[in-house]
Amino acid sequence: MPSPLTREEVNSKIDPSVSKQYDSETPIDQQFTDLYAIADGLQSSLLTTIRPSVGPVSRSMAVAKRIGPDFLYLANFHSQKFSDLAQDKTVQITFQDSSSQNWISLTGEATTASNEDPRIKQVYSKGVNAWFGDLKDGVHTGGPEDPRMALIEVKSKYISYWKSERTKLGFAKEVTQASITGEVAETGVQRELKEADIQRARESGI
Repeated sequence: MPSPLTREEVNSKIDPSVSKQYDSETPIDQQFTDLYAIADGLQSSLLTTIRPSVGPVSRSMAVAKRIGPDFLYLANFHSQKFSDLAQDKTVQITFQDSSSQNWISLTGEATTASNEDPRIKQVYSKGVNAWFGDLKDGVHTGGPEDPRMALIEVKSKYISYWKSERTKLGFAKEVTQASITGEVAETGVQRELKEADIQRARESGI
């Protein structure tokens, strides 16, 4: 149910849509479990790099593999994202589910690996070659041995995400009621996972 906006929230300059849905009570292990469920259910994300003299540049990319709170991508080494990462390793990954309204925003550091990295064969799947093409020279085939095939590994440093706790109909009803009554809609929970939490999850295999 929506909840009233209070004078204290306005005076203290709090964003009520965040504060009323902010969740710090759910155990950390469960928070990571919910995070992984959202990410694994979407697979496709926006990967944002920082380009000199331009700023943030985003593109849609399929996740090749999630390893705990970290993500692997297959990419063409000739693409400009590798030039971006050579100068600034900071990246952002964004997931958005338009059906449930679930979203994830992750800030991390990326490292790249050439075609010699054995993980490329491990995460490669049929269909990836559609984005590379086959030169018919026996080398640039779009397969895992293609020298253009490279790996981007993103190690998370900060994660915030929002998890819906309403059905589609329930979400619409909550928002409608809040807009009529002047109250603040509460349709889910917002959580943040900081670097220390992420490192513990990485080390424990959560």
